[in-house]
Amino acid sequence: MLSGAAIMDGSLFVISANVKCPQAQDREHMLAAQMVGLRKMVVVQNKIDVVDRARAKVNYQEIREFTKDTVAGDAPVIPVSAQHKLNMDVLIAAIQEKIPTPKRDSSIAPRMSILRSFDVNKPGTEVDDLLGGVVGGSVVQGVFKRGEEIEIKPGIKVGESNRVTYERLVANVETLQAGDGEVKQAMPGGLVAVGTDLDPSITKSDGLVGNVLGRSGTLPDILEKVSLDVDLFERAVGTEQLVPVQKIKMNEPLVLNAGTAVTSGLVVSAREDIADVQLKKPICADPGSKVALSRRIGESWRLIGFGTIR
Repeated sequence: MLSGAAIMDGSLFVISANVKCPQAQDREHMLAAQMVGLRKMVVVQNKIDVVDRARAKVNYQEIREFTKDTVAGDAPVIPVSAQHKLNMDVLIAAIQEKIPTPKRDSSIAPRMSILRSFDVNKPGTEVDDLLGGVVGGSVVQGVFKRGEEIEIKPGIKVGESNRVTYERLVANVETLQAGDGEVKQAMPGGLVAVGTDLDPSITKSDGLVGNVLGRSGTLPDILEKVSLDVDLFERAVGTEQLVPVQKIKMNEPLVLNAGTAVTSGLVVSAREDIADVQLKKPICADPGSKVALSRRIGESWRLIGFGTIR
């Protein structure tokens, strides 16, 4: 959820009319949207075909009460029945009005968060016929072109088990796939598959998910330790009991989401609203980037707030 939200320009927030709002997952998704600054939103009240008029109106008021102090406070609430395609024209009009395509600056260095990576070769393919590894995701800025040199950070693990480091990968863009076919350049909007000349064994089975791809020499440093300005929620997200969130403590393990990267870390320093976290797996991120923070509560990791990289 957090990885997907990190690359969105806008969203549809879908709520079922036949259950009380908000559910635990509704609260979790809304806080995630708030955390990544996802303010262009349309709320969809779905399944109005399975409730009566009175219940639909009560649910509408529940939605309004839930969203009033959130990033969706001014978002329209569109009642629909997806199954019967009811009110779809009104929903499309709301999307067109409330989630306009942002203006893009094509002159800045391109960057993409990797959501997928895979090997497109069939088993038994001869060595001379192998195609390079493919990475997929959404371009967040700039324009990628065929033939240019790119780098991928943090890259791959190198070294012995007692001294593991990560080394960036350098490759060339062989192909670009977007929509229904091959394109000469890729820009923000939709999903893109980048065919490279990397060894496909590196990209198979989502092996590069969480990495950042950009033009060679333009990506920020690899971070093995991060210092964060911490902003904690009042209650842990995703818990039915609404567990209060305590301050972050020294030597506490946390899970961090940065863009599409997920890593764990140990708090090595905690003071007021600042925490230093030593990461098990490094990340590639700019100062000022937001990082989601999760703590172990019961049997699960629960979202407790976010940090801004100093």
